[in-house]
Amino acid sequence: MRTRQEAIQYCHSFHDVYEDYPFHDDNWCVMRHKKNNKTFALIYDKDGYVWINVKCDPEWREIWRSAFVAVVPAYHMNKIHWNSIILDGTVPDQDIKRMIAESYDLRCLWHPSER
Repeated sequence: MRTRQEAIQYCHSFHDVYEDYPFHDDNWCVMRHKKNNKTFALIYDKDGYVWINVKCDPEWREIWRSAFVAVVPAYHMNKIHWNSIILDGTVPDQDIKRMIAESYDLRCLWHPSER
């Protein structure tokens, strides 16, 4: 996965997802769940690459960051719960997809504790 459109298209493969551009800046595409409006991915261009901010379980945060140089503390987000994936070709597609899917699960699936 290297392009913005590939990232957006993959995010649309999840149930009840929509694109939002809330910052009035076409550079920032926010992927949200229709039911709760929670953001699970922010897709944007920065420093010549496409970046994707994804939520992560704090237990996995450092594992992802240490596994790939292109996974860093999230740009403009809480560094404990969010990572940025830089689409520079060094992170395998399966891992990018796994991180996006985990973010979707954390933000969009109903949990009994959220009543």
